[in-house]
Amino acid sequence: MTGTHPSMQAWYAQLSSEIMDDYDEFLEMELEDIDTQGEHLSSDSTLDRGIYFKELLRLQAELVKLQDWIQHTKQKVVVIFEGRDAAGKGGVIKRITQRLNPRVVRVAALPAPNDRERTQWYFQRYVSHLPAGGEMVIFDRSWYNRAGVEKVMGFCTDDEYEEFFRSVTEFEKMLARSGIRILKYWFSISDEEQHKRFLSRLNDPLKQWKFSAMDLESRRRWEAYTQVKETMLERSHITEAPWWVVPAVDKKRARLNCISHLLAQMPYHEIDRPRIELPERTRHPDYVRHPVQPTMIVPDLY
Repeated sequence: MTGTHPSMQAWYAQLSSEIMDDYDEFLEMELEDIDTQGEHLSSDSTLDRGIYFKELLRLQAELVKLQDWIQHTKQKVVVIFEGRDAAGKGGVIKRITQRLNPRVVRVAALPAPNDRERTQWYFQRYVSHLPAGGEMVIFDRSWYNRAGVEKVMGFCTDDEYEEFFRSVTEFEKMLARSGIRILKYWFSISDEEQHKRFLSRLNDPLKQWKFSAMDLESRRRWEAYTQVKETMLERSHITEAPWWVVPAVDKKRARLNCISHLLAQMPYHEIDRPRIELPERTRHPDYVRHPVQPTMIVPDLY
């Protein structure tokens, strides 16, 4: 930097600061994989951290290109994430959306249906969340609740369960004919790994909000969930909307593998952007910036 113009030095300093902020954000997100005693909770350590961060940054740069292509070509994309509780769906969704525009790529995570929604056509409440042209919607759980939790927990009748499978493939074929690209991912973990992640949630105050009474019941009914998962994959795997299974015991590998696979399914390409020049600020001789009242200032505690 010797002999560099002072303004260039300031620019480099600002750029370095922003890069460090990005790394800090990465580290904050990775704290999810560490319990309150500072120990890793899964086999993520089998992947070198340097390789993980390098590949994640590279894939996220590709996701930005995918986003631009979706917006520019008015594509409509639906990505469904399903899996057992604590399988890592939320983790990969966070890494996918971390650097994207929420107006282009948004997440739909619907709560349990209310009394009115229970009287509607089963798929009705999901339809309003489907993408328009230039959008990608990520479903954090989806209409496949009926094939999984509702069946296991007895929230639907046998007739409703069978009607779901009669309808879902036709529903998805209809979406595909309308121009919507559909990808469905199942995150697969072992009994032992789920047990370990549940213990982490119970013991970590920052994660206890993720835990519910339903999670406890899902542990007890592990084998029933296995049965309905296998039935779901068999009966709803179609060319227009295929299922893809992500081995997810190793969180970091699962994230990278899933994002890489998602990108490979899309015929995207880089969109040329016009060069942007920052305009000069308009200055007026009578401009005055008035001070803010001290009582309105957020306290400077850090």
